[in-house]
Amino acid sequence: MNWFTAWRRRPWAGYAVVLAALAATGVLYAGFTPQTDRAEAANAAAAAQSLENGRQLYNKNCASCHGPQAEGTKDAKGNPLAPSLIGVGAASVDFQVSTGRMPAMNPGAQMPRKTPVTDFNTSVEDPKQRAQAAQNLKDLTAFVATFGGGPAIPGAAQVDPKGGDVALGGKLFRTNCAQCHNFVGAGGALTGGKYAPPLHESTPTQIYEAMLTGPQAMPIFNDTTLTEKDKRAIIAYIVQTREEPNPGGFGLGRIGPVSEGLVGWLVGMGMLVLAAMWITAKKPKKLKKS
Repeated sequence: MNWFTAWRRRPWAGYAVVLAALAATGVLYAGFTPQTDRAEAANAAAAAQSLENGRQLYNKNCASCHGPQAEGTKDAKGNPLAPSLIGVGAASVDFQVSTGRMPAMNPGAQMPRKTPVTDFNTSVEDPKQRAQAAQNLKDLTAFVATFGGGPAIPGAAQVDPKGGDVALGGKLFRTNCAQCHNFVGAGGALTGGKYAPPLHESTPTQIYEAMLTGPQAMPIFNDTTLTEKDKRAIIAYIVQTREEPNPGGFGLGRIGPVSEGLVGWLVGMGMLVLAAMWITAKKPKKLKKS
C-alpha cells in the first residue's frame, strides 16, 4: 500500500479522483436515462435541422418577393407586389409550390401550372433527388407555418378518393365548381385575363388544398361550407371522371353536346356544301352530232 499512499499525496491526485467520479456519474446517468428522453432529444434536433433547412429554402426562393419575415412587398407607389404569407398556412404553400406556380418569375393575372423548380421537383427519376425535394417541400411549408396559423396539409385519409361518394361528389361539383372548371374539370376562361385551370394533372391533395385555401380567383370552401366528407366526394368524382376513356375518339374538350354539335355542324354541313358545289360546278360534255 506504500505506492497508493505515495500516489495519494501527489498534488494532482485530488483532481484525478474528481474527474474519475464525474466520468463514472456520466456513464451511470446515460445508462439509466429512459429511451424516450433520447428519442425526444433526437426528434427535437431533427426538427431544428428541418426548420433551418426551410428557412434557407425560403430565403433562396421566396424572400425576394414576400419579404424576409413573410410580410409581403410593395412597389414605389405602395401597390402590393407580393402578398404577405403570415397566416396562409402550410396547405397554401404546399399547393402553390408543388404545382410550380411559386416561385414565380413573371407574376401576372394568372399563374399557370408548371414543373416545380429543382429544389421542390418530386417528379425527377433519381430517387435520392426525389426524396430530397419532398423533404425540402415539407421543410418549407413547416417554416412558413411558423409565421402564423392557417390550414394544415390534409392527411392521406382526407384525400383518399376510394372513400368518397362519387354520386354526391358529382352533385357538389356541378353545383360549386362546374361554372368555372367545366363539369368534367377541363377548365374554362374567366374575366380579367384569368382562367380556371384544368384538373387533369392535379393530385387529390392539391385539389383538397385548393378548396381549403382558394388560390387566386377561386373562393375558399372551408369545412363549414364543404365538409371533409364533401371534399372527399368531390375528389372521388374528379378522379373517376378524368380516368374514363373517350369512346367516341376525340374528346373535344369533354364539354358535352355543345362542342360535338358545333363540330358536327361545321364539318358535316361544310363537307355537304363543298360536295354540292363540286357537283354543280362540273360541266357536262357536249353531245356529239350524229
